[in-house]
Amino acid sequence: MAAPSPPIYLDNHATTRLDPRVLEAMLPWLTDHYGNAGSVTHELGREARAAVEAARETCAAAIGGTASEIVFTGGATESNNLALLGSARRWKNLAKGGDAGGHIVTVSTEHDAVLDPIEHLERQGVAVTRLPVEPQAATEISANGIPGRIRLDDLKAVLRPDTFLVSVMLANNEIGVVQDIPAIADLVHANGKGALLHVDCAQVVGRMALDINALGADLASFSAHKFHGPKGVGALWLRRRGRVVRVEPLVYGGGQERGMRSGTLDVPGIVGMAEAARLAVAGLPEETARMRELRDRLWGLLARGVAGITLNGPPLNAGGDGQPVRLVNNLNVCVPGVDGQTLLATLSSEGLAVSSGSACSSEQPRPSHVLLSLGLDEDQARASLRFGLSRFTTEAEIDIAAEKIATGVARLLSLS
Repeated sequence: MAAPSPPIYLDNHATTRLDPRVLEAMLPWLTDHYGNAGSVTHELGREARAAVEAARETCAAAIGGTASEIVFTGGATESNNLALLGSARRWKNLAKGGDAGGHIVTVSTEHDAVLDPIEHLERQGVAVTRLPVEPQAATEISANGIPGRIRLDDLKAVLRPDTFLVSVMLANNEIGVVQDIPAIADLVHANGKGALLHVDCAQVVGRMALDINALGADLASFSAHKFHGPKGVGALWLRRRGRVVRVEPLVYGGGQERGMRSGTLDVPGIVGMAEAARLAVAGLPEETARMRELRDRLWGLLARGVAGITLNGPPLNAGGDGQPVRLVNNLNVCVPGVDGQTLLATLSSEGLAVSSGSACSSEQPRPSHVLLSLGLDEDQARASLRFGLSRFTTEAEIDIAAEKIATGVARLLSLS
């Protein structure tokens, strides 16, 4: 009997397949070169330390930063927590009397890895402002008319003398909207009270060009498994040019990573992250064009094959200034008249791996807070599908997926 076909994987916002070239780079550090990077009294330790520092250089170069600005972590969730909680601890330590609560600004559509730490800080007395986003009804492409983007005037209005941190995701993991971070950075830094801008960049490596200094951020979070690297390793970038950014550590122990993240370094994972970042940057022009073409093909097939289907989030085309308003590999659609969980189960049984939202929220199924923030009601949010493409997605997979979705929707509608 023939082996079953592998699933068609279109959930690359949740995680990506490990690139075989990345695995090849990691393998020696899992076997023969197994030294602890902190054990520099012998050759095995020194070669591990050298591998980590070479990887730090590669990761920094991939985003336009410097090696001294990279702190390796266990992933973007840890990086977000270190940026947010570490900044809050530093603010409190520097504030007069050490008991000032301070103020944080974020966005209603952020990932839970940002929203949950901020909620924790709020319970400890930090004031929090959660900005709304342009609703789905905002279809005009203009500075303040892109669904899912914040309004710059809203941000300007809520900044306060005690605002010490603003956290805004560069590209959303559900609807792919790209925020105007340089303009946001200008407002944050013009506030004049030393507020920092943290940017969750987990979704962008390999999907859009990134110059971290042009972006204007002060802290930025990354995760290797989002761009074909290994799970369990990431980085926090902290600006050291211009104004030096510091945070208080969350983990104490051996003083690794300049004291900001103690613990034995995952040398194989760090080497893998660096190789994945190098490959992502090297293939960026070709792969972004290819993924955009496949994404648009998928939308065209679905629009023709599923009656009443609508697009969630910003338009697929670029804005008037040529800058991206949506990730090239992202598509999020609402399928009217069907139950989303039933549709997902149907598609899964057909060998199609897609999702309705963030993988980090699937343990507690609920309507996507991102789609609700766009103005969709709960039924519409539950009837939505998220697609994430990658360098391994093929045209044949897109065509088969579109056919399976159209067939599955038609079957469910006939039963309702």
